[in-house]
Amino acid sequence: MPAKKESRRLRGRIARRWFALGVLVLVGLLYYRPLHDYLDARGQRAGRVAAVRKLNREQTALERSLREASSPAVLAREARALGYIRPGEHLFIVKDIPQWRRRHDASRRAH
Repeated sequence: MPAKKESRRLRGRIARRWFALGVLVLVGLLYYRPLHDYLDARGQRAGRVAAVRKLNREQTALERSLREASSPAVLAREARALGYIRPGEHLFIVKDIPQWRRRHDASRRAH
């Protein structure tokens, strides 16, 4: 009889170990999907946080350039480049400057 008890005890231990292993595998299977989704969401969040930071930097740069472009000095310079003049000023259009320089240089050499 002692051999039967010992073999029964041994089978009981083996059965408990297999049961514990089965429970661990089941728990692992049950936790796999939520853990996978969590890690995936964390990676997506990191990408979105980086995109938001980049967009914030771009917005700051655009706001700064808008402030600079809206200053009176810059507006006056741009208006001058477009050919606008201030009230009371006279607009003179000068053409053929290279031709004038050639004639001017030739007359200087002659003197």
